[in-house]
Amino acid sequence: MDPSIFKAYDIRGVYPDQLDETAAWKIGHGAAQFLRSLLRGYERGQANAQSVCVGCDMRTHSPALVKALTEGMNSAGANVIDIGMIDTPQMYFAINHLGTCGGVQVTASHNQAQYNGFKISGKEARPVGADTGLKEIKHIAMSLVHTRIKADGLVEKCDLTEEYAEHVLKFLNPRLKPLKVVIDASNGMAGKVVPAIFADLPIEMIGLNLRHDGSFVHDPNPLVEANLAGLKEIVLREEADIGICFDGDADRLMMVDEKATNVTCDLATALMVPYFLRDNPGSAVVYDLRSSHVVQEEIIKHGGTPRRERVGHSYMKKTLRDSHAVFGGELSGHFYYRDNYYADSGMITLVHILNILSESDEPLSELIKPLRRYAGSGEINFEVEDKIGAMERLKRKYNQGQIDDLDGVTIQFRQWWFNCRASNTEPLLRLNVEAQDEDMLRAKLDDLKAFLGEPVDH
Repeated sequence: MDPSIFKAYDIRGVYPDQLDETAAWKIGHGAAQFLRSLLRGYERGQANAQSVCVGCDMRTHSPALVKALTEGMNSAGANVIDIGMIDTPQMYFAINHLGTCGGVQVTASHNQAQYNGFKISGKEARPVGADTGLKEIKHIAMSLVHTRIKADGLVEKCDLTEEYAEHVLKFLNPRLKPLKVVIDASNGMAGKVVPAIFADLPIEMIGLNLRHDGSFVHDPNPLVEANLAGLKEIVLREEADIGICFDGDADRLMMVDEKATNVTCDLATALMVPYFLRDNPGSAVVYDLRSSHVVQEEIIKHGGTPRRERVGHSYMKKTLRDSHAVFGGELSGHFYYRDNYYADSGMITLVHILNILSESDEPLSELIKPLRRYAGSGEINFEVEDKIGAMERLKRKYNQGQIDDLDGVTIQFRQWWFNCRASNTEPLLRLNVEAQDEDMLRAKLDDLKAFLGEPVDH
């Protein structure tokens, strides 16, 4: 088994070269052993407490990996509840709804068709990453010599489609306006889940790339500008109110307004701040440190408590839970909710955006307009072998600014700031810059490019 498939937040690799059925069996055995080991004594007798939920996305090799994963879990003595082909947020719902010790979603999220992987969650859908159990699971899986162990666990199938839809729609404003919405499912799980949840609502939904058979018209990554071209074309042609593009496992989304202009996910977070703080005054709101300063400003303006956090769903979810924050937003398109087990959900985000549009007489572009106060670069990648050394040199070069090391290096000046982070898996530095206007942004970007080199496409 290739040890490189174990990442910071999940397990992912090319099928079958890096990740095959044998690896899935060993990972299933390790995951079940680890998840069951966390149970306290009084929990062991509770219904489903020693069971693990298993679900998958639409990739052609997902069923074979589910079968091997399940057999590996059974060999560790765990019962498996197979909840079928689902979006990843339904896994978080299932773990809590069924009361299991955790769950594993077979998915490669936004990656291309040849990839697959596993997202592992513990009890209450708490994330299992490198610092919260994934290293232990890796150790168990890599230590297994063979896969010929007697299977003691049971398998049952469970369809939670209706219960999940009810959970998502409980957040919907019953006074929904007759909106026109374009959905690009990216040939991912949104193609199955969106019609199942939203088909009976008094809105006109226009579907794009709904087929979910494991092939992709475009890569299922909504943060890549080229992947939004078809969505934007239909939004303009149909004069729609909003366009939404989901990623492959439908836990992330990107929005465009009625003019087909991108609404970056930090501005989407800022848009939702007054909506949530209205009914939760003084609550904390969590955001990742790449976000525009407008997010913090909006949280303070509306009486909330800003909680700035490092990038990554495990950090965001922990801070959300620790601070009992009402919601959180990440630049990557993950949005997290206290009333959704502190977990992210693309479908619930869509519900809240529909609510916000229904409460206003203004189009989305006008709602976002006052939030476009600064000029931002978006995330830019640079190929750098000595990532740590380069960040230390940045600190010396910009030592007149306010420096912090929460995630990579962030250096703030009165009229501009930047964050530079190292990729976990590649020789890349990821740069985000924000300035008071476009002229200053261009000037500061030129300075940073002279230092870091020319950007690369990743």
